[in-house]
Amino acid sequence: MLTQIYIRNFAIIDQLELDLSQGMSVMTGETGAGKSILVDALGLVLGDRADSDVVRHGAERAEISAYFDITQLKPVQAWLQENDLDVADECALRRIISAEGRSRGYINGSPAPLQLMKALGEMLVDIHGQHQHQSLLKADIQRHLLDDYAGNKSLVDQIHQLYQGWKNASQQLETLRQNARQKDARLELLRYHTRELEALDLGLDELKQLDEEQRRLANGGNLMQKCSSALEALYENDAGSALHLVNQQLAELESLRQLDPQLSGICDMLNEATIQIQEGCNDLRHYVDRLELDPERLDWVEQRLGSIHDMARKHHVKPETLPELLTQFSDELAQLENVDIELETLENQIEKLQQQYTDLAGKLSQKRSKAATKLAKQVTAIIRELGMPAGKFSLSLTPREENAPHRHGRETISFEVAANPGQPAKPLTKVASGGELSRISLAIEVLLCNSQQIPTLIFDEVDTGIGGAVAESVGQQLRALGKSHQVLCVTHLPQVAALGHQHFQVSKLVEKKKTRTRIIELDTQARQDEIARMLGGMEITTQTRAHAEEMISRAALA
Repeated sequence: MLTQIYIRNFAIIDQLELDLSQGMSVMTGETGAGKSILVDALGLVLGDRADSDVVRHGAERAEISAYFDITQLKPVQAWLQENDLDVADECALRRIISAEGRSRGYINGSPAPLQLMKALGEMLVDIHGQHQHQSLLKADIQRHLLDDYAGNKSLVDQIHQLYQGWKNASQQLETLRQNARQKDARLELLRYHTRELEALDLGLDELKQLDEEQRRLANGGNLMQKCSSALEALYENDAGSALHLVNQQLAELESLRQLDPQLSGICDMLNEATIQIQEGCNDLRHYVDRLELDPERLDWVEQRLGSIHDMARKHHVKPETLPELLTQFSDELAQLENVDIELETLENQIEKLQQQYTDLAGKLSQKRSKAATKLAKQVTAIIRELGMPAGKFSLSLTPREENAPHRHGRETISFEVAANPGQPAKPLTKVASGGELSRISLAIEVLLCNSQQIPTLIFDEVDTGIGGAVAESVGQQLRALGKSHQVLCVTHLPQVAALGHQHFQVSKLVEKKKTRTRIIELDTQARQDEIARMLGGMEITTQTRAHAEEMISRAALA
């Protein structure tokens, strides 16, 4: 749930820090005080787009931070881990918007693109109202809500797996069919290429060995001359070889060892040096003896290398990958030679998958149809209590035009509403106003509270255009939802405000010709005063205060 929000230099907020608790929190204030600013700020930290207009006048940047307790949110923890972000009991989202319009986002202190913040935000908060988080308008969300209500998760997962298996098999079948249409020409070409590569018979390490041998043979004369000269200078020149000179000086030093023991270590090292020179020269002599000047072998090696490189150029590959290419051609050749058998096997597999899909998709359609009728009836009953007395909610299940399997089943799902008598039901996106959409959403949220995974629900002005008993009914529905979720409600109705577990007041202050918004949590007395103001205006009377106290007391029993 949302535990804290910090806002700095956003719109007319200079600095604000709020601590939020579980249950239903309400936010009230005078018209124009900026009650929805908090919701707008939260929308930005959850991934909404922003421009420089949101930065407070005169400030360099706006900053919004939101902190969430994710102790019980295993899907969120898994998501953070999958995206290599820190996982702890608390998740912190931060958004900075500069006065120039640049924006930066952070998740648990790590820079995060807007798309990533939005994906995480949709798992943490659902905002209902005239905002971009109106998820109820999305076709995918409508389908998920119906399936959640019907308990279709296991069935939906099985259908998706069958669809994926059918899709993969169908793509493989199409590839085989294309190959089969070009079978004869392709077979002839593959056999030719395979014979060529088999005749080349390039070993796995042969290219490396040939390159080394070619360099050695091509430079044989130079190697023999330089190595023989080195051997002469190091060992074979009796009068002036390196070994002779070292031995000569070593003998002189050995005679001095008895005069100064410190020369012992030096003599030992020089003695080892003579041994190393002798061993090195022996190895060098053997190397020179084995060197061959073989023009015929050099010619053969260069021809072999030329054949290998020519073959690589022909197939547009690196020379060292020619053995892999031979394996690839051989595999394709074997597949083509058995294409008729594989085609029949795949066709049988696809037919079996389609039959399994048809059976399960039929069961899903039946469950969806039954649940849609029940859900429509229940939502209709609630929205009629919420100020839509003639409203009728329905779900349209439309069979897909294509007969092929689909990852989401055989039908599309659309939420529809008829707001007035005599009107046909139409999709929510076309007929529902902001207030109507919020009330429909509230009705569905209440019905699906047990299956809803999003922990924090925000309702911005869901009570617009209603009052009296309907307003109290809205408040009761929100309070009931607050038993299983964290609910934040921006409201102008005392009937709704009185039912909150936590109450914030929004006010606009003017100081030194500057306007700022202040939001404070109200204690019991201040809360009575605020609800009394909402009941009777700026002048709080004994009657309005008593009425407010009664409403709060009655709410505590709900």
